[in-house]
Amino acid sequence: MKLSFSRVPGGRTFRSLFAVPLLLALAGCASTQLPSDVAANAKLTPATGATRDLLRLPEPKGKVVAAVYGFRDQTGQYKPAPDSSFSTAVTQGAATMLVKALKDSGWFTPVERENLQNLLTERKIVRALETPQDKGAQTINLPALVPATIIIEGGIVAYETNVRTGGAGARYLGIGAKTQYRVDQVTISLRSVDIRSGQILNSVSTTKTIYSYELSTGVFRFVNFKELLELEGGYTRNEPSQLCVREAIEAAVGHLIVQGLQDKIWALKRESDWQSPVLRTYLQESAEYLGLPEAKTPLQEQAHAQLHAAGH
Repeated sequence: MKLSFSRVPGGRTFRSLFAVPLLLALAGCASTQLPSDVAANAKLTPATGATRDLLRLPEPKGKVVAAVYGFRDQTGQYKPAPDSSFSTAVTQGAATMLVKALKDSGWFTPVERENLQNLLTERKIVRALETPQDKGAQTINLPALVPATIIIEGGIVAYETNVRTGGAGARYLGIGAKTQYRVDQVTISLRSVDIRSGQILNSVSTTKTIYSYELSTGVFRFVNFKELLELEGGYTRNEPSQLCVREAIEAAVGHLIVQGLQDKIWALKRESDWQSPVLRTYLQESAEYLGLPEAKTPLQEQAHAQLHAAGH
């Protein structure tokens, strides 16, 4: 909030009686401008809609052991000025977000591969400490590491700024307001790889928009002869890019699971779970992507084939 009284050369200071209550009102307004969550304690990262979808997925017939060696930022984008030219536009910790999404889904058992050397070093230390000094003592053996069935690969492949911009405003007799918005876009690519054959089992790509907007008001007018009043206030909201990256990753994991079910790479614990609202939503979105009028589950396709065969 900005308030200034400009004195025109040759004029006198503004002394109107309404100045005192106006200043008090503005002071109270300024004291309440601080958002309530600025001084709040640390808490869990807010869940997105995709997070809740992963948590509501039906149970698998068996969990798949998955390895994530990395999930890099492949955009090469940096934050615009006046930010530092060394600050990247998107998070560099996307691999951690991917591992958490795989774990939250309940369909995968992630194994440590991004910092595998650290794990191997600790296992060597344990073996060195547990090696008995006495010849007759029993040796304690560490269990073998769990091998992965599939590797989850991919990365952040695109970050587009100013995909859509706009705004509106009006001013009358020095009093006005305006609003502006900007839409950025981040794209995630995710694929599953069979470790035995190297075959790409499934590949998905998801896109999430990043929305920013600004609302501002102002007064700029003469309130008396040669006495100018200037009053400004505004509010800006920027959607956190790391949360958008996280949501895109979680949506990609959900689609990867549904595609694997359709291709019979993995299976549901109960066939009746095909009627799950979450699965139906992802199936419908995939159908719309392919230009199909309606999504069909494998059970529906099988029943349709049986009816067609019976008709002939």
